[in-house]
Amino acid sequence: MIKNENNNPSDKTPAKPVYKRELVYNHIIWMPFVHISAAYGLYLACGAHRLWSHRSYKANLPLQMILMVFQTLAFLSPAYEWARDHRLHHKHSDTDADPHNSRRGFFFSHIGWLMYRKHPDVREKGKTIDMSDLLADPIVQFQFKHYLVLGAFIWGFIPWYIPHWLWAETLWNSWFVSVMLRYVVSMHSTLLINSAAHMWGMRPYDKSIAPVEANARHFLMGEGFHNYHHSFPMDYSQSELGAIDVFNPATAFIDMFAAIGWAYDLKKASIDVVKSRQTRCGDIHYKSITSRLSEQIVGSFVIFMPIWVITILRMNVFLWPVIGIALYLITCHPNGFSAKNDK
Repeated sequence: MIKNENNNPSDKTPAKPVYKRELVYNHIIWMPFVHISAAYGLYLACGAHRLWSHRSYKANLPLQMILMVFQTLAFLSPAYEWARDHRLHHKHSDTDADPHNSRRGFFFSHIGWLMYRKHPDVREKGKTIDMSDLLADPIVQFQFKHYLVLGAFIWGFIPWYIPHWLWAETLWNSWFVSVMLRYVVSMHSTLLINSAAHMWGMRPYDKSIAPVEANARHFLMGEGFHNYHHSFPMDYSQSELGAIDVFNPATAFIDMFAAIGWAYDLKKASIDVVKSRQTRCGDIHYKSITSRLSEQIVGSFVIFMPIWVITILRMNVFLWPVIGIALYLITCHPNGFSAKNDK
């Protein structure tokens, strides 16, 4: 009779230890910080736009250096070139002399203008833009002269190497997620100002111009109040309302540094001037509405969007439509105005 050796207790396979799910708290703290920092960097770049393109406020040297670093992180072009093209955009908005003329369609105004050679009018009219202030600005000129080196370090190396250094992420994954994915998201968020903010929204301040109070303004970190901005380009807030009244983190950033004296001489259009422009030029079929609570709730959803989107994507494919619904509801949130009931 053959003996069944499997009955020998000593030959039994040892039971596997029960896996206990444990949280890695340093990662839990770091990951939200990384994603929020990306949004923070985006609206810091917006602060650079308001300083160097419009001179709507003044900044001391430390703040200028911070803005220069984050403007380099955006890696679209040096602050000098960006400010020159933006000043040209305001002077000849939505004409052939506008570098990203929205009348040539969404694709061109969004990203196509970077792929085409500049229209002759852009080159000719661009020579007339006064850039003497930025030619005399040492921070702007330093960045301009060393842009590729600064960009390789600030835009590329630091975001690429930090995940590998701090939590042993592979350099391959770090490059494509922390550098390329971040770059694409921040780039398109910025370029929506040239496209969506000139097409879809309301024109309560001046109905004769293309820029609008954008439906997608919550994704633009304070740059979506575009009808107001083109009506009053020297206003540092780029909105009739303050950072508490509407979701405008770029204005909140400037206000924070103004409170400690790093930003000063903030320019603001007076209420009388704004109302006068609205009465003369605005679309009178809209009335102003505000809800501070809903504004900040929707804004919080946008700031934390990388976290909740990734969470949903990793949960279940059947939940993915929730992302599209949420993004649609955000763009449908009232942009400070609603249609009047004329009955």
